[in-house]
Amino acid sequence: DLVFTLRESLKPQKNYIFYCQSCGDIIVKDRKFLRVLPLPSENWNALVEEWCCHPNPFARSTLHPKHDDCFLGDTFFLLNSGNESHKSKENTRVICKRCKTMLGETVSSDTIKYYVTEVIIRPSEGSFSPTPRPQFVQSMVAQCLVELSSAKSTFRFTVKGDNGKTYILIWLLNSDTLLVESLGSSSSHSVSTLFGDIFMPSSGPVRTWNAVKVLYQPCIKSRNKDLADAWENDMGVHPLKFPSETCLELLLILGLSTTSLPPSLRCMNSFQVRNSCY
Repeated sequence: DLVFTLRESLKPQKNYIFYCQSCGDIIVKDRKFLRVLPLPSENWNALVEEWCCHPNPFARSTLHPKHDDCFLGDTFFLLNSGNESHKSKENTRVICKRCKTMLGETVSSDTIKYYVTEVIIRPSEGSFSPTPRPQFVQSMVAQCLVELSSAKSTFRFTVKGDNGKTYILIWLLNSDTLLVESLGSSSSHSVSTLFGDIFMPSSGPVRTWNAVKVLYQPCIKSRNKDLADAWENDMGVHPLKFPSETCLELLLILGLSTTSLPPSLRCMNSFQVRNSCY
């Protein structure tokens, strides 16, 4: 697989190494977890009053992992900091010592939040192989969309930076698209698909990817502000939080993909169209 899927592959009682995705520097070495647990949605505490007929019993409690725990969120995972220290002196951002890329943020004095778009996790017995940054970002975001749409029947998302700003509105159309690329063939024939005419080789090898099809709207520089405000107050829209720099990277990736489509397929109901591999 292109990306090490956390929810499916991160298991207890196994050793893992955490690498900075940007430069390959080791962030956490040979960590074995006794528990790997999913976290509730980020706004779970605000909904407790709807569940309980008495005062909120969790009002003063927080979900922080112990040394041998790994807690999985929608776009991040929480680790006990142990002896590792990557905290920036200026603020609560967690910075890679080698390349100075933001990896996450400190949640408390002993808990670090790492974003799934910034860290690669591999079994200790495995080897590290770098993945091109655009491929990694789009794959991780696509996996988040697929998992959340399946688990929560949520199909609209706001992509927010760690600064609280909304960068992108995403509407997931489907998650079962298959992209096919010819690895080289002198003869080919045209095949009509839902996305227009493409060329399929009549012979020779092909490469395939699972992909999601999304509509999106950029929200930087106050673009689409009214729509963004409406989505912000809509309970059917799920927020996805990433480092602000990654949000800008994702917006660029989306834009480049849109321009690769035929002009007639680039827009739908004022939204721009994008296929994202994972």
